[in-house]
Amino acid sequence: MKGNVVHGAGYLVRGAKLLRHRSLRMFVVVPLVVNIIIFGSLISLGLSYIGDLMDRWLGILPDWLDFVRWILWPLIGLTLSLITGYLFTAVALIIASPFNALLAEKAEELITGRQVAGLEGLGSALMAVPRGVLREIRKLVYYLPMFVFVLLLTFIPVLNVVAPFLWFLLGAWMMSIQFVDYPMDNHQLSFAEVKEALRSRRLSGLGFGGVVALCTGIPIINFFVIPAAVAGATLLWCEELQGDKH
Repeated sequence: MKGNVVHGAGYLVRGAKLLRHRSLRMFVVVPLVVNIIIFGSLISLGLSYIGDLMDRWLGILPDWLDFVRWILWPLIGLTLSLITGYLFTAVALIIASPFNALLAEKAEELITGRQVAGLEGLGSALMAVPRGVLREIRKLVYYLPMFVFVLLLTFIPVLNVVAPFLWFLLGAWMMSIQFVDYPMDNHQLSFAEVKEALRSRRLSGLGFGGVVALCTGIPIINFFVIPAAVAGATLLWCEELQGDKH
């Protein structure tokens, strides 16, 4: 597999630093506000649900297996945190997708110094909302079979020990596709081409998507990870993927 996991993970940090540039600040505001509203509204509900679900799952263990709780608690907690983070992020991305595309466009222009024939302004972004939502739904349809498979595996005794690892791998792949799609869509590239490009640099994509997936499950940090991931994915596109498409 081509690419570099560590280098790929570094794109998120570099993306966060890129957002400090004054030319990008105004394009960060809308996605950030959407994230704060969605995550802020749902995070307390999600944490309460996770706690209740973990108590129910662990409550079925007989007393003589009480020691197993110390092993299962972090596994179940990590699994549920990843699932919750993915679901909340999916909702935020559907709502803010056109504005994320606009951020990717302006970030690419800053990185390359060349104009991108993208949305060109907030008005165009608003007009692109229906198309952006449809693209997000298409991505969800692609993820759904894999999501259901891992979810079912999570409830199968013995096999569910590997569930946190599988959730992480699935999340890393989902997040890499999700965010790289923004700069590539700005160049009118199809969803199939997005998947093909990331397969060509799979390790870099998984490194980037993996650290994004972890951050989406961390309270407060998940408010800010989406704009940073959009900028980081644009760096990944410009530095590793673009050459394969031109």
